[in-house]
Amino acid sequence: MNTVVQMTGVGGVENLEVGHRPSEPPKPGTVRVRHHAIGVNFIDIYHRIGLYPLPLPAVPGVEGAGVVEAIGENVTGFAIGDRVAYAGAPVGAYAQTRIIPAARLIRLPDDITFRDAAASMLKGLTAHMLLTRTRPVKAGDTLLVHGAAGGLGSMLVRWAKHLGATVIGTAGSREKAEIALGYGADHIVIGRNADLVSEVASLTDGLGVDYTIDGIGGDMLMKSLACTRRFGTVASIGQAAGPIPALAVEEIGPIRSISLARPSVMAYAADTAIYPQAAAALLEVMQKGITAEIGGEYSLTNAPQAQADLEAGRTTGSLLLAP
Repeated sequence: MNTVVQMTGVGGVENLEVGHRPSEPPKPGTVRVRHHAIGVNFIDIYHRIGLYPLPLPAVPGVEGAGVVEAIGENVTGFAIGDRVAYAGAPVGAYAQTRIIPAARLIRLPDDITFRDAAASMLKGLTAHMLLTRTRPVKAGDTLLVHGAAGGLGSMLVRWAKHLGATVIGTAGSREKAEIALGYGADHIVIGRNADLVSEVASLTDGLGVDYTIDGIGGDMLMKSLACTRRFGTVASIGQAAGPIPALAVEEIGPIRSISLARPSVMAYAADTAIYPQAAAALLEVMQKGITAEIGGEYSLTNAPQAQADLEAGRTTGSLLLAP
């Protein structure tokens, strides 16, 4: 029997229920993957609370790594036993095994572990999107990365430093600040009540940063705009602190002349031309040691607790489920 975690309703983690079902045979064009590690992401929470609705019941999860266990008709390029990873739609990763289109699979090099792959695929694709497509980052740029001690933060800080950028991060506590500094951040603004705008101005000689990456949402976006220099860029990529208020276009220009982006990694990963290229670039930097930090590991059946801890801000780094 295949153990799965199924979302039966919209709302709190009590809507995540553990169940068991027979393993399915793969249909044409698909394979069955047996997971060795499964990533937990904020988008899983957004699905659960109905921000991004799913037809119910649904098995959440958009990231995993494991081995090919069975192959459907018309599948080429994969063999039983191959090490693979994936990120993006379709959802369904919270399971011991799952059926997934073969086109979504990325062959995993032997020197990248299943745990690192499951922790890094979605966040790494997000970092690739933000650092190479949304605004190509170059040596000498200054970035502001919110949540620098988190799973995405660990990838963004390390990759941006690899590109030669200066990174200012934010963290909710001194402990998390030390973690982010360990990833390579140059400066950390600590505390949710910190005077972020003044501190960033002080660190940038009053100019502001070239690029702000904001996954916090809520009222943080206005502060992010205020931290960004003229003709800089702000990428709004999440709303961990709550919905983003309506924004008048006058808030970004003409006086500020800021570019505001709202990129989606799910849309990025869904592009059949971009996905394999971005994944190849990600695997290349992962082999250089740029991976998401693993901050916690839970059993698959304890997925509700993993989501609760992530949602409450009690974690650092990436969270994994062990099937």
